[in-house]
Amino acid sequence: MKNPLLKRIPRELASDIVKYILIFLFMTISIGFISGFLVASKSMIYAYDHSFKKYNVENGNFEINAEADTNFVSQLKEQGITIYENFYYEQKADSDTESDSTLRIFQLRKDVNLVCLMEGELPDSTDEIAIDRMYAENNNLEVGSILKVDGYDYKISGLVALPDYSALFSDNNDTMFDAVLFGVAVVTEDRFQMFDRSGIHDSYSWKYDEEPSDETEEKEMADALMKVLYQHGGLENFIPRYMNQAINFTGNDMGHDKSMMVTLLYIVICILAFIFAVTTNNTILKEAGTIGTLRASGYTRKELLVHYMGLPTIVTLLAAIVGNICGYTFFKDVAAGMYYGSYSLTTYVTKWHAEAFLLTTIVPLILMFVINLLIISSKLRLSPLKFIRHDLGRARRKKAVRLPEFSFFNRFRIRIILQNLPSYLMLLIGISFANVLLMFGIMMSPLLKHFEDETINNMIAKYQYILASPAETQEETAEKYCVSQLVQSKEGKEEEITVYGIAQDSRYLKGSLPEHGVLISDGYAEKYKLKTGDRIVLQEEYGEKTYEFDVAGIFTYPSAMSVFMSDTAFRKVFDADPDYYSGYFSDVELTDLDETAIATTITKEDLTKVSRQLNHSMGSIFYLFSVFAIALFMIVIYLLTKLIIEKNTVPISIVKIMGYENGEIHRLYISATTIMVLIATILSIPISKKVIEMLYFLIMKDFVNGWLIIYFHPLIYPAMLVLCMLVYTVVACTQMKRIRKIPMDEALKNVE
Repeated sequence: MKNPLLKRIPRELASDIVKYILIFLFMTISIGFISGFLVASKSMIYAYDHSFKKYNVENGNFEINAEADTNFVSQLKEQGITIYENFYYEQKADSDTESDSTLRIFQLRKDVNLVCLMEGELPDSTDEIAIDRMYAENNNLEVGSILKVDGYDYKISGLVALPDYSALFSDNNDTMFDAVLFGVAVVTEDRFQMFDRSGIHDSYSWKYDEEPSDETEEKEMADALMKVLYQHGGLENFIPRYMNQAINFTGNDMGHDKSMMVTLLYIVICILAFIFAVTTNNTILKEAGTIGTLRASGYTRKELLVHYMGLPTIVTLLAAIVGNICGYTFFKDVAAGMYYGSYSLTTYVTKWHAEAFLLTTIVPLILMFVINLLIISSKLRLSPLKFIRHDLGRARRKKAVRLPEFSFFNRFRIRIILQNLPSYLMLLIGISFANVLLMFGIMMSPLLKHFEDETINNMIAKYQYILASPAETQEETAEKYCVSQLVQSKEGKEEEITVYGIAQDSRYLKGSLPEHGVLISDGYAEKYKLKTGDRIVLQEEYGEKTYEFDVAGIFTYPSAMSVFMSDTAFRKVFDADPDYYSGYFSDVELTDLDETAIATTITKEDLTKVSRQLNHSMGSIFYLFSVFAIALFMIVIYLLTKLIIEKNTVPISIVKIMGYENGEIHRLYISATTIMVLIATILSIPISKKVIEMLYFLIMKDFVNGWLIIYFHPLIYPAMLVLCMLVYTVVACTQMKRIRKIPMDEALKNVE
């Protein structure tokens, strides 16, 4: 015979349709976005991995100070490699940004690092140019636009992606790429030959005749090649593929946020499952007499458990199905757009895979089922007699708490709070989780702005010149300094550390340098958990020699992971000549330096790349976090305050019979909940801050090279409080309407 309890499911759904619609929509959007993200991520990673073969990506590149001759090329071939010219010309380009951007121009590639055409056509004449798609978007350029480079007008014939510049790093030592003020482009061979030869960078790409079996062998082969290049002389740059950030940064980043996204989904499912379970327990409380009668009539605990778990399971299953459909269609494109907004990726083809279905359908169903099973089954273990008597408490009844001689209304509110403490505790948990997301969403933009301001305020000098060869300047305020790159190794990962040697009486460095030991930048100290008195061990960038330094203090310099010592100590540590120097600090531009002698010029624009790029590429994600958190906050507040009103339906009906007006009842019940929401929100803010402080290191340690020091703007706390209470005000209005609809005869029904 068909189970008659099944007929109750549609009626229960209809009686609380708003709750189920809210949970369904929120769960659908959550599952849809995560599903779309997983599909897009997997497809992008597949396209990225296969791009190495498809576009014949280099095994590395090097730059020398003069074009390689035939003998040198033959000598390199003996190392089991084939080299290809990959010369480039770098000039300023006019753009819509505050400062002119830099464009690195290559001639059309035919053999290695092949060009992927995204839109339009490749250049066919000397007045045409094809530029990187992401650079074009960031500078409001499109196919057909006119771009002025080095005083020459080009027509943009197409938008491209270069596989060796999937992340637009202008310098491999940079902390972050910059797709706003740096871009790459290709022109015809005829146009490239017209460039001033003195401005051409003699860069070469190489491919191994036999690919190395692993990174260890690749490193050994690269080291052997570097020794040959050093012996030849004139080596200015050497970047094997495994160290090339422009190639590897994208691959290392894509997929790393998968665990964070999936964890976010599961936390949301757990919160919604608890809400389902709590509201179902409230239904069991209201229907206790009926449940007791059914149990006494022969219905088993299992049959009732299946019935009460029916709607949560059905809603979750429908949300998973609809969410996956949305994920594989709409949200997939949204997630792909986020990746294309951050990286200069080549074209991709959607790859369907079972993992997304497993993680966004099967696992949420299991979580929903298990949580509801544990909570609901514990309530149904009571005997039929207890249900009939409405005696659902497991603990012995306690005497009422004696309250101080407050006014009647205040004592009534306190009673309401004490009677609903479990619901208010659930409210605190839900609000805390929502506020973790909200705080993370609204703290990041101020954090990036603060990082940018601190970077600018703590610049050593407005201009840092790193020289390729010794050069003198007539500028009296310019100051010589020494610099070198070492590597910090930890947990199998390497990160470049800039070591400065600065004059003890420097006019540019704030504070004095220690006589013994070194200063380290504050970001370096925070990321690697270093403090004064610790010893750090650094290694040569292209060698095996190690250096040990004692930390004598922490120096505020957020723009780079750095070590500071006196220039005398620097020359001693690195065995340099007494008059050795690497460059100049200056607050004015040094126009008398020969451009060929300058390897790098570091300005404010270079030091603020991290904040500028992150704000540009991640700003929309921070906004989504905030919107997501507010939506979750509203759903949690609505469902749990609704639950509190439903649990107090009979008392509210009684006070109506006693002659209390709706306004007075609002003062009792709504104000009690308002007080608890306010307390829960205030308590959740420091809880959220502590949670973020614990998670920040885990999130950021692999997110960027370098470090963004955590910062909470003082205004985010009142902003969160005001925002949460505004959202609650909207919800409270709906609950006032619910109170007004409670009839007075409710108190006369089902009185035991």
